[in-house]
Amino acid sequence: MRAAWWAAFVRFVRTHVVLVVSAVAALLTMIAVPPDAAYMGYFDLKTLACLFGILALVGALRNAGVFEATARAMVARFSTCRAAVSALVAVTLVLSMVATNDMALIMMLPLSAATLLKAGWERALPFAFIMQSLAANLGGMIVPFGNPQNLYLFERFSIPLGDFLATMALPFAVSVLLIGVCCVLFAQPTPRMASEELPASERTMRIPRARTTAYVLLLALVIASVFRLVPYPVALGTVVVGLLLLDRRALRSVDVGLLLTFACFFVFAGNMARIPAVEDTLSQVMAHHALLASAGASQVISNVPAAVLLSHFTDSYPALLVGVNIGGAGTLVASLASLITFNQYRAVCTAFGRRPGIARQTAGGFVARFTAFNGVFLVVLYAVCSAAG
Repeated sequence: MRAAWWAAFVRFVRTHVVLVVSAVAALLTMIAVPPDAAYMGYFDLKTLACLFGILALVGALRNAGVFEATARAMVARFSTCRAAVSALVAVTLVLSMVATNDMALIMMLPLSAATLLKAGWERALPFAFIMQSLAANLGGMIVPFGNPQNLYLFERFSIPLGDFLATMALPFAVSVLLIGVCCVLFAQPTPRMASEELPASERTMRIPRARTTAYVLLLALVIASVFRLVPYPVALGTVVVGLLLLDRRALRSVDVGLLLTFACFFVFAGNMARIPAVEDTLSQVMAHHALLASAGASQVISNVPAAVLLSHFTDSYPALLVGVNIGGAGTLVASLASLITFNQYRAVCTAFGRRPGIARQTAGGFVARFTAFNGVFLVVLYAVCSAAG
């Protein structure tokens, strides 16, 4: 019995490494800062509510066959792997400016997986996912609502929109250039496999229009709550009631582990800001090395908690704003949105592991490639922004 419990525990840790690490970090800080009433102020309930709503609605759209139908249309439209990957990455980047980096990835990664698998381009899946992750994290930096940390800093420092855009213009332009160059150099111009060519009669498929329309309207409601056009509790409640009536499986499919990871990081950042020794040290660091500190801290505790934590130790936002945004590139935990990419990649490998092109791919290999590409992006962006002052 003990052996079975231990084996189950090991499997859980291997499957939820980031969640376990974030939970341990949060628990350690609770030793220095015992739980009290201030803990309730740590949590960004709006981010958690919006993320839950999007996860549930994407599951509902997937169950309705929307991603499969769109994938068939895209496979029919693009004749080479390079063209398909470039289009998917570009759409992810644009979508991140409108619906935040998390939402862009949640909506686009399933579509990318379906498209590449349908065309027989599964070998390109790791690269496509890595580029989409970079596109979402770095593309969303140009607008206040593109990334969660931007929303937080935009409000905390009351940044004028013109100043925000001027601050982020250079790193955004460099990021777009790097992503474009990578798509040209590393996405192969491989044509569709003949066996995967879809007959004209199968390039379209029926989807339940009424339900799909309802899901899209609910998705629009959640996005409206991001822009503060609708109170987020109203949007969340409407989504839950709607899916209870239309697709309960979508509610059960929500990645609770991802939500708990967010919550643990919020506790960690909140507690760190209340430790006197940490406060003194970070105040000095932010006064002299704000860009390096914010980008570096993002690599360890993620850029959203880093923004929340470091904003308590500076009155000047430009270096902090740039640092936590370019800091979204780097390690797997540098941006919580990257966890979405990793979780989705593992899900695809589990579901399609018998296909030769997928069977050769491993989670460890993906993390290595992810870190290599992100590391290069981070070094280039930091060098450019540091030189620009």
